[in-house]
Amino acid sequence: MSDSTLSGGLGASTAADWFSLLKPRVMSLVVFTGAIGLIVAPTRINPVLSFTAILCIALAAGASGAINMWYDADIDAVMHRTASRPIPAGRITARDALGYGIVLSVISVLLMAMATNLLAAALLALSIFYYVFIYTMWLKRSTPQNIVIGGAAGAFPPVIGWAAATGQVSLLPVLLFAIVFFWTPSHFWSLALFASGDYERAGVPMLPVAKGPRHTRLNVMVYALVLLPIALSPYLFGLCGLVYGATALLLSLIYCYYCWRVLTDQQDQAGHSLTNNAPARAAFKFSILYLFILFGACAVDRFI
Repeated sequence: MSDSTLSGGLGASTAADWFSLLKPRVMSLVVFTGAIGLIVAPTRINPVLSFTAILCIALAAGASGAINMWYDADIDAVMHRTASRPIPAGRITARDALGYGIVLSVISVLLMAMATNLLAAALLALSIFYYVFIYTMWLKRSTPQNIVIGGAAGAFPPVIGWAAATGQVSLLPVLLFAIVFFWTPSHFWSLALFASGDYERAGVPMLPVAKGPRHTRLNVMVYALVLLPIALSPYLFGLCGLVYGATALLLSLIYCYYCWRVLTDQQDQAGHSLTNNAPARAAFKFSILYLFILFGACAVDRFI
């Protein structure tokens, strides 16, 4: 990748390129969990303000994604699954992506402060800071535990949504934060198992690269088991009812089964191919469905 790609020489970018800088697939999950935090809060706010709060969470998530792509342009260029992103492909300059991310960050925080309250705005700013500086610039390239510690960045949205509605933080949003936090390692390490070649080429010390696939598979299983009681905690603390409790138990047991398949996968033994990783792919896909259904059940339960 030439220097002009990183700092100048804008290619033929499209609206889709600028939208892809926001990492829309990641944003959708962030927006959903943030919206659930707002919905289950005991205080109701004006629908326009609710929409604005969710929009701010989306903008902040997208801004973080754009800044992440600016900083990671060098490693994105050597990873097969990211080489076609707008910056390494030369359609958008890294400098423009950085400016785009900074502007969206400022807008999202200021708008949240004006539309809701300072606590929600401060938490939103903290989530951007954590993702950009703690995870992207520090942890990602320095430790195989990057996704564990850095997972806090993606766990903030339900707390932000709750704070936007109530102006405070209480136990339920903290438990929702914990669910996302402890869900992230098994979710992301399942992805890392079948993308480990990319991370190795890029020199990123993801767990399969630093500790090997067997160690990673064990950690996927361990975190799925740890997640089970944490997913049940809103029910166990009496903050959600039987609908949520039953859903959380069933989903978590199914997720543990998927992660057990990852653990018992024989690909790492001699004579087995490392290119398929079907159990890891299946666990990764189910993990996304898991979080959507679990948080949706929380909202349904609170309405009931």
